[in-house]
Amino acid sequence: MRHFAVILACLIVLALPTFAANPQLAPRAPEKPLSNVVPPPADPNVVRQGGDTIIDAVAIPIPYSGTGTTTGYTDDYDEECPFDSLSPEVVYQLTPASDMTINIDLCGSSYDTKLYVYDESLDVVACNDDFYSGEPCGNWVSKIEYLPVTGGATYYLVIDGYGGASGDYLLEITEYVPCELDCPAGAVLEGEPPLENDYVDAWNGGCASDPPGIDMQAITSPLFCGVTGWFLIDGGNGRDTDWFLIDIPASGVLEIVGDAEFESYMFELGPQDCDDVVVVQSVIMGPCAEATITITGDPGSTVWFWVGSTTFWPPFGPDVQEYDYVLRLNLEPVATENHSWSEVKSLFD
Repeated sequence: MRHFAVILACLIVLALPTFAANPQLAPRAPEKPLSNVVPPPADPNVVRQGGDTIIDAVAIPIPYSGTGTTTGYTDDYDEECPFDSLSPEVVYQLTPASDMTINIDLCGSSYDTKLYVYDESLDVVACNDDFYSGEPCGNWVSKIEYLPVTGGATYYLVIDGYGGASGDYLLEITEYVPCELDCPAGAVLEGEPPLENDYVDAWNGGCASDPPGIDMQAITSPLFCGVTGWFLIDGGNGRDTDWFLIDIPASGVLEIVGDAEFESYMFELGPQDCDDVVVVQSVIMGPCAEATITITGDPGSTVWFWVGSTTFWPPFGPDVQEYDYVLRLNLEPVATENHSWSEVKSLFD
């Protein structure tokens, strides 16, 4: 499990609060600092693991996993998404064998990266600057998700940087397999209204509510189905964060098994004060990959629990996007009235 020990500061920025010292809890993407790094001069002696330009792009297969550096290359290209730069780039060529959807991931790279893809007409078909904002993948590290490509067509993958930055990168290209979860029979539904752009989170927003407050939802059932996702707030990226209260069962051990349609955090939080709350422990669930978090305490004591996306950027472009998650808890069952997710959502249409 990953452990975090950072002090939480609650600020209100525009219409959405942010957690300046602990971005894992924030509902809004942190502000990117300005950069004016002067890249090193081009070095013809650098080992060319990728091409310096589109003309000499190095062909790689799908799937692919490799490493390299942009240091010592030249600055030939740039695309704004949304920042421009004067950084050196490495260029690869992709020719998929069939129609597919792919992920291109720079997780673990050592510098502030940027990533974009041209088609054979040199039109930009995808671009990402800042996908990751912390461990384990790094700050301001790029990823392109769910890019549809055509079999037999040629694409050029450019690994770039922000503000003159260059350095070592890790590149992984995989085929995307969609994840779809079903809500188990008898589960309690979260019931949050559908997300929308400029969404004001007044439903289980916890310390991230607007205005900030102890707005948390109690989970008392062994099966719980929730919905979270992303939206735009004043042109910036926002995400729904779900804060819960759960009582420790008689055994003194609370076990929560979670899964989600996109990669998501489960956090235990403490102390139970918005001015001082930190992430006590963390696990990542999904997509379609269960994870377990185990919390110990006095029987009957209450835990602060948090669920939300690991990223601030939606997978299919900037707009409202939602996805489902499922929690299984070792709690005693309670009588519930069953409703489908679509029935609950229709109440807010």
